[in-house]
Amino acid sequence: MGSTSRGVTASPPCYSVLSSPQTGYARREFIMMAPEEKLKYFDRRAQAREDNQELDACIQDLVRCAALCRLVYGDGHLKLAQAHARLSKAYLQLKGWGLQAQEHSALARELLPFCSSVSSCRGEKLEVLMCLLNVHLTQGGASLLTAKYPYHDTFYKSSFLEAEQVLEELHQLSGINQEEKMKTELEISAGLCRIYRGQNRPEEALSQCEKSLQRLKDCGEPEKTCSLYRDMAAIEQDKGHLDRAIEHLTKAHAIAMSHSPEELEGAQISHSLALVLSAAAEPHHNESAGCYFEESLSAYKNSAGSQDPAFLVAQDDFCRFLLLSGQQERCVEIQKASLATKRSTFGDLSAEVADTLQLLGSVEMSEGRLTPAHRTMRKCLEIQSLLYGPQHKKTKATQKAVDMLARAPEVAERQHRQGRRKTKRHTLPAEPCSGNDGNSMSHS
Repeated sequence: MGSTSRGVTASPPCYSVLSSPQTGYARREFIMMAPEEKLKYFDRRAQAREDNQELDACIQDLVRCAALCRLVYGDGHLKLAQAHARLSKAYLQLKGWGLQAQEHSALARELLPFCSSVSSCRGEKLEVLMCLLNVHLTQGGASLLTAKYPYHDTFYKSSFLEAEQVLEELHQLSGINQEEKMKTELEISAGLCRIYRGQNRPEEALSQCEKSLQRLKDCGEPEKTCSLYRDMAAIEQDKGHLDRAIEHLTKAHAIAMSHSPEELEGAQISHSLALVLSAAAEPHHNESAGCYFEESLSAYKNSAGSQDPAFLVAQDDFCRFLLLSGQQERCVEIQKASLATKRSTFGDLSAEVADTLQLLGSVEMSEGRLTPAHRTMRKCLEIQSLLYGPQHKKTKATQKAVDMLARAPEVAERQHRQGRRKTKRHTLPAEPCSGNDGNSMSHS
């Protein structure tokens, strides 16, 4: 995010640009400072706080900048529009707050036609266009984030298409360098791709990805290229074209392995590739899927750790693959070993623990081990009842399995024996307290 007062190089006296005045003298001096100087101070501090990842504090300073811009420049001034545009961009990019981003970008948008009409020189016109470009991009991104309109609504697309037109005008006026132009084009294409996917228009979505790949050619941006191939794979998978999805993910995998084999992105791509291969009908893909699952688990473990949710999710996917491949024993071994970690990571009463118990119980049922299956399924049912309630479809399905297992002779007999033992314990007579007991107090 750019600063609204780039020419400022000195901070106000008596206090640091990174902190508010602390002493009584400094506070009094700050209160007496002219609004223009306060604006410069908060402008610089907002940028410093963003650089230091102090996001909430940065936004607070940007709110102050907007208020001071109105005081210093008045309504209808370009500086006020820029302050609102900068604040809206911060809400979107730093906090992911779509509604606040929409509100402030709308305020900036209302001011810009007036600013454009009074701008007299080329420099001001370029500033107006740059502000308008940021407003369109923020409005498009915020609308997608808040899902305010249905995907078929043209409002989604219009923000990005208008941004595209403004970008072209800026380029013709030499108001934007090539690096910023490409970065903005990639942002516009990403937004349009998401819209087209939501509208079930996969060909247009793929076209946007291909445009972005062409722009990134020879730019040395492996992470962005990998991300595009993953998007293309997801689009092809939605269409049912698994071979094309595998092709795109294989390209992403090759790039990730050559640049960051043990990092999180490599783990994610290997995981995605394993899932697509395991879903393919061809038998030869099965062996490859197992290898990619193993590779993804190793990369997740090295980059995030074995207690990270991403590792545990990939491990569960691998176990489902093992189960479908007839490797029940290994699946059960991994799932039993993961229970303690899942309880520690997600909590005892979590969906992840319940799902693991359900899977273990299902395997025990399929192996004919009905008594341990009944015990496991009852534990699962307790958690699901607390998480979802008794009427949820998951709880109902588990309840049905528990009821069916309870009718099995060996389970019914065990429950009957347990019931007799409980009854016997409750009906045993209490030991009489004898006054002639050798250990009684009377002999002490």
